[in-house]
Amino acid sequence: MTRTMDYYEKQNNHPNHGVHNTDVGVSYTPSTDSPGLCAFILTIISYLLIIATFPFSLCLCVKVVQEYERAVIFRLGRLLKGGAKGPGIFFIVPCIDSYRKVDLRTVSFDVPPQEVLSRDSVTVSVDAVVYYKIFSPIQSVTVISDYSHSTRLLAATTLRNVLGTRNLAEILSERESISATMQSSLDDATDPWGVKVERVEIKDVRLPVQLQRAMAAEAEAAREARAKVIAAEGEQRASRALKEAAEVINESPAALQLRYLQTLGQISSENNSTIIFPLPIDILTHFLRKNNTESKEDD
Repeated sequence: MTRTMDYYEKQNNHPNHGVHNTDVGVSYTPSTDSPGLCAFILTIISYLLIIATFPFSLCLCVKVVQEYERAVIFRLGRLLKGGAKGPGIFFIVPCIDSYRKVDLRTVSFDVPPQEVLSRDSVTVSVDAVVYYKIFSPIQSVTVISDYSHSTRLLAATTLRNVLGTRNLAEILSERESISATMQSSLDDATDPWGVKVERVEIKDVRLPVQLQRAMAAEAEAAREARAKVIAAEGEQRASRALKEAAEVINESPAALQLRYLQTLGQISSENNSTIIFPLPIDILTHFLRKNNTESKEDD
């Protein structure tokens, strides 16, 4: 906080303090021309009135600004030398001095939802939030009439321009990149106004109802396709495992009998009302051998 206030003090007390951005061709500095005889007379009269009404005139002469504020003073319409005043007590001359307070704290505002046509011709509604602060009180007063309203309008326009160059997929997935691009554009545009855009965040992206339904149907179809592929891969692995198990059982005939007994145990534990008639495998094997012998004799 101390470092920030020292920066503002240096800015305010700089002898050539004003609009220093030469790219826009504007430079506001306290006028060095003579104010003229009329201005000199009005100044003398004002000082005489202050002396004549002292100490009641102090109520109009003494002003106070808070730690987070600065006062830009104009005397007879001219910017007063010394830059912005504050924080604390400062003095003005009634009748010839006017001043305007400028808040240096960070201000946030919501950008209204903007209907934007993306690069792939999809209409979306996007809103954002912008954080900014004043870094030069004199520029914010002398360069632009209403920096707050102008910044809001510029933020809405910049949001539409930036989103118009992106397709729908980029708008949904690259919010940080879009926010950084907006912050850079706004900061460059508002720098001559004495405004520093600190942060821009995309709040919400609203899609049309029909597009939401189409995207949901597409996602559901993709999930079903992946489920079918996974099921097919599972069946393929299961068939390979069954093949290997059959080869092991074929090598040991007793293993088939053990598997048969295990199956009987599972059926009896799950279905108690089921009646099972065990049939020895040897009998089936005898009939199979007999059939094979008869078929060979017929041949």
